[in-house]
Amino acid sequence: MTAPSSSMDIGVPAAVRSLPRIALLTTGGTIAGAAASESDSLRYAAGALGGDALLRAVPALARIAQIETIAVAAIDSKDADPAFWCALTETVRATRARDDIDGIVITHGTDTLEESAYWLDLMLAAGKPVVLTAAMRPATALSADGPANLFDAVTLAGDTSARDLGVLVTLQNRIHAARDIVKVSSHALDAFASPAGGPLGWVQDGRVGWLRRRHLASLTARDETGSTPSSPLRQTLFGEVPSGASGDRLEARLHVRRLQPSDLPDVEVVVQYGGASPHLIDALLTHGVRGIVVAGTGNGTVNAALMAAMQRAVAAGVIVIRSSRAADVHVSANAAVDDDGEGFVASGTLNPYKARIRLMLALAVGLSERSAMQACFNLA
Repeated sequence: MTAPSSSMDIGVPAAVRSLPRIALLTTGGTIAGAAASESDSLRYAAGALGGDALLRAVPALARIAQIETIAVAAIDSKDADPAFWCALTETVRATRARDDIDGIVITHGTDTLEESAYWLDLMLAAGKPVVLTAAMRPATALSADGPANLFDAVTLAGDTSARDLGVLVTLQNRIHAARDIVKVSSHALDAFASPAGGPLGWVQDGRVGWLRRRHLASLTARDETGSTPSSPLRQTLFGEVPSGASGDRLEARLHVRRLQPSDLPDVEVVVQYGGASPHLIDALLTHGVRGIVVAGTGNGTVNAALMAAMQRAVAAGVIVIRSSRAADVHVSANAAVDDDGEGFVASGTLNPYKARIRLMLALAVGLSERSAMQACFNLA
């Protein structure tokens, strides 16, 4: 179903014209998956169905929105990469700029949903709602969860209260901030959570309710051009912008940048575990990476061999971020490790995979000095 442009509104019933106009961007994933049998929820082809098929499965959508489908990709989200993220960003920006669109819904696979959502959250200015949703069962499965999640996502994207809150994710009736959401189950329908602060709110039966708003949303709101309000309160909360981070937060630079995959430096993730070897870090140094995120244990701690390899990485000019493999991450600077002395950067509450994205983008826009990078993560 294609949303009519303003020139096409003549002759369209008023009740239809008053519905929010939503662009449905499809990227594949389990929500668009198809299996040989309706009893099979594990063996299926991700992204096999197009946007029109998703809409046909939820006829009630016609009562709540005018929907235009736009095919961006048809991938299993395990194959999402920076090239996919860059292309998705440009499609979202172009679609969001249209006067005949009020909000955007993106269907996505669950495997890397949290990464794509956080990438978009950094790249997009405040404004019209952008909502991601997904499913744990393919569209052809018994009791498929995709239709209800899609209905809720369209409901949320068409609600004016969802404006200026950053990129949102809704599954299983809950609303999550892209900054907070993580996948916590490999199999359960209720597979996502926001461990640190909980969900932002809920969507059910066409209604939206809020439990908490995005942290400091009103202070960090930007218009569609990327401009940012300035105030003494903002300066108190965020402090002085460090040398090498001129202009504002990382997001202020990204909102006006059109990135290509070739703009993005090589940043990798290494995990600490019992008996973890330094060989991976040494191999990455040989490869010439610009950044390494270490998923440490506890408060970002690592064994002696890995610590020595991290020190070699810093000496080679590589930015090293300490994060944690824990489900609920809070890695404090200069707590378990002397970050200032060693030259490391603490990830704060960003998990290793979101820390990788933030580091990659920070390097891409020119941040490189260690203290500026720590300030960048302090503001994450």
